[in-house]
Amino acid sequence: MAKKRPQTKAQRPQIADGEVPVVGAREPCPCGSGRRYKACHGRAAAHAVTELVQRPFEGLAGEGDWVALRELVPAATAELSLKGGLPEGVPSVTLATVLPMAWPALRRDDGSVLLGLQNDTASGDISRDLADTLQRALTAEPGTPVQGRRAPAEGPRLQDLLDPEGTFEPVVHEGFEFWVPDAENATPEVTASLERANAAAIPTVKLQGVDAAYWCETPEKNHLRWVMPYGEEQLLDALARLHAAGRSGLGEGTRLVGSFRAHGLTVPVWDLPSGVSAEDVEKPAAEFAERLTAALASDAPLTADERRARGGLTNRQVTLS
Repeated sequence: MAKKRPQTKAQRPQIADGEVPVVGAREPCPCGSGRRYKACHGRAAAHAVTELVQRPFEGLAGEGDWVALRELVPAATAELSLKGGLPEGVPSVTLATVLPMAWPALRRDDGSVLLGLQNDTASGDISRDLADTLQRALTAEPGTPVQGRRAPAEGPRLQDLLDPEGTFEPVVHEGFEFWVPDAENATPEVTASLERANAAAIPTVKLQGVDAAYWCETPEKNHLRWVMPYGEEQLLDALARLHAAGRSGLGEGTRLVGSFRAHGLTVPVWDLPSGVSAEDVEKPAAEFAERLTAALASDAPLTADERRARGGLTNRQVTLS
């Protein structure tokens, strides 16, 4: 029998982890390991893309309003300021709750950019996905939408692109006419999308006296949804103290009914009688904010009644994200 030749391994190219390019999941890994990309360097890339960021809007001006526009408000816009100013040919950048046909972003004919907030995202970091979409929108051809994609794991986040000194001042709209500067000349697809969106929009008003609180009207009753910047456990304790003392309402016929969890923040929700408007709840909300501040400052152990109240509030929490 012929002797087997001694096998020698081909020398693998020396590529640092940070230099390995992204290829198809089933293609050979560029590092030269002989394994498919998804079983080699693709594992780390996939983990970076899917790892959930609990508070994606933390560090941005108006974090509570970002959460509200992402989860609670049907139609709203907010002007965005970029670090270093706007690029040449881009007169403005505007965040919008949703865009026609659920586009992630749109570069208008005049060069301005609309960035959609309520779109599905491909990774666990909404901030990184939005930043990637924004960067592509800034260089897109005027008059074209920007499609979604998986953002690079090492790409910038909104916190890297937006001016930290800029303000975030949402403007709530009754409908989605802000989509098009000239609705009469919109395409049939955009017109149909506009009609569907307007029909589904719940009347919503942003309160002026407190931060990130939004009144909304539904057929049976009205509600106040208030995104609060405090830690969940601390906030639930404070709400329980007020609830047990009968001081958690916003006036006659109102009731604190529970809360949402959304993007790392807690959103208490009140039921309001159908006749209570956003203007009517402005003063009670400001007074509640003062009571809440005092309750948050207390470090006394919860009483039996307060623990029962806390348990009830905890049982009526709903996670949105």
